Amino acid sequence: MASFTTLFSSLLTIALLSFSCSSQFILPIEKDPITNLFTTSLGIGTPQHNFNLAIDLGGPILWYDCYKTYNSSTYKPISCDSKLCPGNTGCTGCSVPFKPGCTNNTCAANIINPLVHAIFVGDTGNDVLFISHSKVSNILSGCTESEVFTGEDVPLKNLPKTSKGILGLARTKLSLPKQLSSHNNFPNKFSLCLPSSNKKGLGSLFFGGVPQKSSYSKFQLTTIPLIINPFSTAPIFSVGDASYEYFIDVKSIKVGGEVVNFKSSLLSIDNKGNGGTKISTMNSFTLLHSSIFKPLVRDFVKKASDKKIKKVASVAPFEACFDFSTIGRTKTGLDVPTIDLVLEGGVEWKIYGGNSMVLVNKKVACLGFVDGGKEPMTSVVIGGHQLEDNLLEFDLVSSKLGFSSSLLLHNARCSNSDQANLSLVSME
Repeated sequence: MASFTTLFSSLLTIALLSFSCSSQFILPIEKDPITNLFTTSLGIGTPQHNFNLAIDLGGPILWYDCYKTYNSSTYKPISCDSKLCPGNTGCTGCSVPFKPGCTNNTCAANIINPLVHAIFVGDTGNDVLFISHSKVSNILSGCTESEVFTGEDVPLKNLPKTSKGILGLARTKLSLPKQLSSHNNFPNKFSLCLPSSNKKGLGSLFFGGVPQKSSYSKFQLTTIPLIINPFSTAPIFSVGDASYEYFIDVKSIKVGGEVVNFKSSLLSIDNKGNGGTKISTMNSFTLLHSSIFKPLVRDFVKKASDKKIKKVASVAPFEACFDFSTIGRTKTGLDVPTIDLVLEGGVEWKIYGGNSMVLVNKKVACLGFVDGGKEPMTSVVIGGHQLEDNLLEFDLVSSKLGFSSSLLLHNARCSNSDQANLSLVSME
């Protein structure tokens, strides 16, 4: 992890110098080469414990594993009768010896890992957080001991090996963006710039929005509404809860400039909360309802054939794969048909080859979209690969999303390296 620390220090120094007069905070983002998930490092507690955490756009809270050596002197459990307790999570208790994650009459925390089909229980606690050389007190989070869970499903399952929890960024009262904005009097905004490879440097997570005195501020963002699904998409919820995940209103999808033919109602949210389009960092690749996936792949293959790109056998989990040697190059990645998400008013989020294609080995590149089945709750889930090297700003004050499309158009990227755009993606 020495290289991570060195890069983080360099990036942080540059960032702090560029907007030192701001109250905003920055965290580095690294891409895990095995899971293709995105992680960051956060200091919590006294003495400071540094946690590697997976970044979950749809995660309701910050939670971490209170492993055996974690014993923060500033940790304070939140009692069940505290006004800070959500009230619908219940209480936890514990046999001595008491420590963080093991106290009585404590407000329970729902520990959610979307990669595991189970809900885990932890304690809600209050502790200090270290970020951007600053110490922030009274941050609420979930604390759990993974070792107490038995069986196949455990809280850290399927996360990167180094990760000890999840940093949730959803639109909830206990998400870290909301807490930091409340504690530090800056707008309830955050910005993501996800790196395309762990070998190309670090991306950035900005709390408070895109810093005005940084290199990121030169990019003009297209702004669209964030819409609310009135039905919860969480694994556990109360009747009447709305979803706290981030949905956008996609009207149609184009491949090579032509609209893909499928039932357009799949892009709308129905009276049960099904359908629509959301953005996720816990899905490595975009998932599509089968009725959207099949015609999109058909159109993409046809357009690729028009470019003399040779189709080859599929490589799971991808269906449309091609001979890498027959694909040209552009500044935005492989020269393949562009995929456009058409939004309200005809605004288009363009997905170029750098975000649509995945190099699975030295000879084969595949379209990085996956069949989500015939009955997914959400019709389109935009995954992490399609978000890389895009600057995104989530403004929870105005409920809007600003996006750049690929920064490669501007000879820029979400990392501090100038290496080539293509990298091998682990398919294990």
